[in-house]
Amino acid sequence: MHNLIDFIQRYNHWFVFVLLEVISVVLMVQYNSYQGSVWFSSANAVSAKMLSWNAEVESFFSMSKANQELTQRNLYLEQQVRMLSDQLTDKTHDSTWINRDELALLKGFKLIPAKVVSNSLSRHDNLITIDKGEAEGVRKDMGVVCGSGVVGIVYLTSAHYAVVIPLLNDKSNVSCRIRGRGYFGYLHWNGGDTRLAYVEDVPRHARFRLYDDVETSGFSSVFPPGVLVGKILHVYNSVDGVSYRLQVRLSTDFGRLRDVCVIDNAPVMEQLNVLRAAQDSLRPKESH
Repeated sequence: MHNLIDFIQRYNHWFVFVLLEVISVVLMVQYNSYQGSVWFSSANAVSAKMLSWNAEVESFFSMSKANQELTQRNLYLEQQVRMLSDQLTDKTHDSTWINRDELALLKGFKLIPAKVVSNSLSRHDNLITIDKGEAEGVRKDMGVVCGSGVVGIVYLTSAHYAVVIPLLNDKSNVSCRIRGRGYFGYLHWNGGDTRLAYVEDVPRHARFRLYDDVETSGFSSVFPPGVLVGKILHVYNSVDGVSYRLQVRLSTDFGRLRDVCVIDNAPVMEQLNVLRAAQDSLRPKESH
């Protein structure tokens, strides 16, 4: 306290000077219209600039949440488009569209937003790691999607992380169909271009066009029906000549993948577990 008093006594003339300067500036601005207008204009400009910087900083830190919300919104809109298309087809009695009972499965789905923390593209067994795990409700065999389409299937989980087998993995095998046509096949990636994959085993009697959309069939108990996979770019014959092999440009750009959603549907997972139990019970028992 003694030091503070000594400091004030030593520099009291400077405090008086500053105080008088402040009073003179206030009087000048208050009683002179020109100086007042200049002062307020400058003060408003500085204030506006500070507010602009503050808004930019807040926008930057809120961008992550906005991306997650956009990812979920895109997925919901995609499904709503499919449902509206189905209703329109119902009115026009076009039987080539999918059954509405399949779309009813969407009502039980919940989306768990997550971020990609690691992602490989140059291998045949590419894997993706996301920042959500068992603590957030993520479990093995759940489907993973993004705003533009299918990403892959959860393979391993820990408390707060999960490993996903993406479409860009030679072990990936997703049931797909041609949108609006009803023909089914299985999507495989054979390495090479990360934007191209192939739908195998499409029947020879199938009728479709180039650039038709390919979507999930809903038969895998992992993905709901109607999630976009890609577009048909080219048609080949299978090796045995019995079916078609479709080259598909994937809708998901794995090189820019950041925000994803894990599809959580307890009834579908229960169905998958029952199926596994049934398969196990049908296997021949070893003789002892």
